[in-house]
Amino acid sequence: MKKNKTQTLRPHAEDAYAAELKAIAKIDDKPRPTNWNLSPWAVVTYLLGGKLEDGTEIEPKYFGNRRLIEVAVATLATDRALLLIGIPGTAKTWVSEHLAAAISGNSTLLVQGTAGMNEDALRYQWNYAQLLSKGPSESALVASPLMSAMQNGKIARLEELTRIPSDVQDTLITILSEKLLPVPELNMEIQAQRGFNLIATANDRDKGVNELSSALRRRFNTVVMPLPSTMEEEVNIVKTRVDKIGVSLELPATAAPVKEIQRLVTIFRELRSGKTEDGRTKLKSPSATLSTAEAISVINSGQALAAHFGDGTLKANDLAAGITGAIVKDPVQDKVIWQEYLETVVKERKEWKDLYRACKEMI
Repeated sequence: MKKNKTQTLRPHAEDAYAAELKAIAKIDDKPRPTNWNLSPWAVVTYLLGGKLEDGTEIEPKYFGNRRLIEVAVATLATDRALLLIGIPGTAKTWVSEHLAAAISGNSTLLVQGTAGMNEDALRYQWNYAQLLSKGPSESALVASPLMSAMQNGKIARLEELTRIPSDVQDTLITILSEKLLPVPELNMEIQAQRGFNLIATANDRDKGVNELSSALRRRFNTVVMPLPSTMEEEVNIVKTRVDKIGVSLELPATAAPVKEIQRLVTIFRELRSGKTEDGRTKLKSPSATLSTAEAISVINSGQALAAHFGDGTLKANDLAAGITGAIVKDPVQDKVIWQEYLETVVKERKEWKDLYRACKEMI
């Protein structure tokens, strides 16, 4: 049955931004590495946005330090793999998807790292029906996304590298250093084609982290993805992403009030940093990361409440449940920290009285 693309909940980056990629490719006259769809300059333009010579507006996919993206793209043009590392919600996955879409036109060569993963997920598996009937053969080989990327000179993506068991991580060493994948059962090897590289992401706050060996770490160029440096930047990111996600979720077109986004981002930034924005009051930080991604989720949840159970306009009582759920991960320790913040900070801000009452009702 043919899928209706208009009903896809989350289109791949290369589909969602196909028009932009085509427009950039049309005017891109810079040198391109072999098997790259765009030049490094064009890839950076696609991620950071801007206005092309023909007047086409390119929507920013990443708000932040331009140099970070330039370093990431330049790394992928070499023989070094790229590791994007940072706390949850710093756009590691988002950036890796758009890098792969811009460079290879395909962001789907993805391996999701898990604690129970075995090395077959990185190497290859077998079609057991063919294996039993014909024995080991190339036709019975089922390529992993990483193997497919090697064969076709594409960018592969590996999510949550540090969640993968250490012995499975080390499967990557030969692939990244020798650019080949041995298939001992067939007495052959898969050699990587030009254009192949790997983007891995890692969360440095995960309790289930498996440290990378020094041998594997040397195969990566590491780029640390920071949280937004300013309040204005974080508010802009949340507003932009909320507007885009709201369309895909078919929420009413009413935009989330900037005032509510500012209040939410202020709360998250203050609890993350352990002090109020003016620096006068020290605060305890909860166990939650309170990232930009969490803020986007809270606003989306609030908009859904407002749309289906309110008057359609996001208000304090629509935000309260989401804020409490995002902050109180530990029902004992985090609850105390949240209550203390409400009494010492939120209650004292006259223009926040509605938010104080709504949040108190949720505790």
